[in-house]
Amino acid sequence: MKVFRTVLATFIFAGLTMAVLARTRWINNNAVMSSNLSATAAPASGIAVIDTGEFTDEKTGITRVNSALAKIEDKYRGVRKELQDMRTRLNSLRTDIQNKGPVQDPKITAQQTEQADQLELQIKRKAEDAQASYQKESLAAMSPLQADLQTALNAYAKAHGIMLMIDANRVPLVYADTSIDITTDFIAEYNKTHPATPAAAPARP
Repeated sequence: MKVFRTVLATFIFAGLTMAVLARTRWINNNAVMSSNLSATAAPASGIAVIDTGEFTDEKTGITRVNSALAKIEDKYRGVRKELQDMRTRLNSLRTDIQNKGPVQDPKITAQQTEQADQLELQIKRKAEDAQASYQKESLAAMSPLQADLQTALNAYAKAHGIMLMIDANRVPLVYADTSIDITTDFIAEYNKTHPATPAAAPARP
């Protein structure tokens, strides 16, 4: 699910920042993005980099985003469990065919094979329907947040003297100095000023 969140983020936040092709980008896999960026000083170049893919990180991302996605994932928990059980049955059936096929009546093997093929088709269709529905609901839930995040990014850019913001989640940059990466700082500021709405307490009798 984490992988799908990352892919989904690319579509959800595709319009958040102005993207331009940069000539350089950081390639050192061992480097760590600085979490101590200045809250007031603007990058000397007036250009900043942000990775909107980090917004959906369950531990360090935008709490409102993750809260909304968590509600949808809870809704589809039963479907995921059902698909898992169906795949387990299919694997068991395929194994049984492989082990008993050489010694049992060919008609029985043919029936089992047909049953396995039908089950595999059911799994494929159910998984495709569930994924399409999940993505549709996720995008619908994220639309209001996308608008709010765009406003927050605009305000952040003006407050920090940023002239151009590049989304590293969309642009294949080669190098970006850690001093112009605002991802951690923006997420921290947004979470502080836009806390996730707490769950409503159950009504007392």
